[in-house]
Amino acid sequence: MKRIESVYREVLYNAMEKKEFQLTQSELSKKLAISLSIVNLAIRKLNSIGAVKIEQRSFSVLDPKKILYLWASLRNLDKDTIFKARIELPIREIERQMPDVFFSAYSAYKLRFQDVPADYSEVYVYADEKELEEIKKRVSKLKTSKTNTNPNFFVLKKDSSMKLYKQIPLAQIFVDLWNIKEWYAKDFITALQNKIGE
Repeated sequence: MKRIESVYREVLYNAMEKKEFQLTQSELSKKLAISLSIVNLAIRKLNSIGAVKIEQRSFSVLDPKKILYLWASLRNLDKDTIFKARIELPIREIERQMPDVFFSAYSAYKLRFQDVPADYSEVYVYADEKELEEIKKRVSKLKTSKTNTNPNFFVLKKDSSMKLYKQIPLAQIFVDLWNIKEWYAKDFITALQNKIGE
């Protein structure tokens, strides 16, 4: 994930989940451990589309949905996929076999809201290098397809600032779902939009 995307995620996390709409660029730079110039570039882009208003010492979030859709249009799951496999098990069993990782997409929605708007056939998780090794060990003990065609399990590279969150942010779930081509992703997106609207 690009560093500018971590700025969008943090702005959205503050606005959508903490209900904090007044932020400073220097705070974001320190918290995310990225340069002030990258934060400034991200905020200027958001200002240019009317999603934030830059003030003298801070900026105000005016339209979180604009930020959400901008980030969703930039997100590239394929580039962040570091491992994939076809595991011949029911989805719930695949989820149960995972170590303590951040689930995303369908599984994250289910865990967050104790609900599923549609049946789904893939599992997405985020992992760093150490977690990936543990995942590979566990997957090696499961029945997998030798050809690895039509994968149903995806590991996405966990960026360094993801450790700041106790659970995967709603905005991350949304943008990941937005970038999945399966038809049922749309049902999850619609349901999540309703939850975000609440």
